[in-house]
Amino acid sequence: MMSKSELIQKIADEHSLAKKDVKAVIESLATVAYKELKKTGAFLLPGFAKFIVIKKPATKERAGINPFTKEPTVFKAKPARKSLKVRPVKAAKDAV
Repeated sequence: MMSKSELIQKIADEHSLAKKDVKAVIESLATVAYKELKKTGAFLLPGFAKFIVIKKPATKERAGINPFTKEPTVFKAKPARKSLKVRPVKAAKDAV
């Protein structure tokens, strides 16, 4: 897997740019994405992927049965939470 510094170096070499400039662009892209996800709940990176915030509701504590031992168990309650889902765009799927 490519690290952040390797990615910056590769982009800088391919486009003959300074590493400092490439790093600034990548970091600003990340901050824009974070703000957009927080504000609207979705961010599209054209040609790559769509990032979506999924809101999962809180669950109550409930009784259940362990399917292996058939013993009654109690499943703990979970608080409401947000998770991130990434959906690749068609171009990214076709590239793989």
